[in-house]
Amino acid sequence: MTFFSRGVSAAIFAITLSALSTSAQVRVGSPAPAFTATDSHGRTHSLGQYRGKYVVLEWHNQGCPYTRKHYASGNMQNLQKEWTAKGVVWFTVISSAPGQQGYVTPPEENAYLDKMHAAPSAVLMDTDGKVGHLYNAKTTPQMVVISPEGNVIYDGAIDNKPTPDVDDIRGADNYVNDALTAALAGKPIATPFTRPYGCSVKYPE
Repeated sequence: MTFFSRGVSAAIFAITLSALSTSAQVRVGSPAPAFTATDSHGRTHSLGQYRGKYVVLEWHNQGCPYTRKHYASGNMQNLQKEWTAKGVVWFTVISSAPGQQGYVTPPEENAYLDKMHAAPSAVLMDTDGKVGHLYNAKTTPQMVVISPEGNVIYDGAIDNKPTPDVDDIRGADNYVNDALTAALAGKPIATPFTRPYGCSVKYPE
């Protein structure tokens, strides 16, 4: 039995997080799971308040070499600046738990943002892993794109070069850029789902 065989309904969101993480992982074309989270400046964000806008979720871990690849090169920051300038809401999500590799405090993350000249709309401090489990986030980076109607339209890797080598960014097919470009032009997304690559998300044990 699968939850999606009954159709998407409000009842899905009442299922426990453990059940969601094992039995009802996010599928492209389905409604994006609702969430509320606090950012690194103490502000609260809910997905519902951004209805009508494209939303990007970017799972992040400062110490992950696959994440560093995209920040050391400026690739992630360039994407953030390009798409937020076009009205896209970009949430960097940190789901590393306290005591786990990748965990940072809000001041530490804000200092990192300044140092790297990063420009997400906000960084969501998902230290209990609730948002990560809702979206079945497995790796850093892992990327999700949500449509203005609230549906998942892309889920997976940032690009088609699953290495920590900065040189591989040049010439890579950036799936997030492709998805947003197509969606904003009213065209179908050629590659709506890929296998994410990177370091495993360090959830609470």
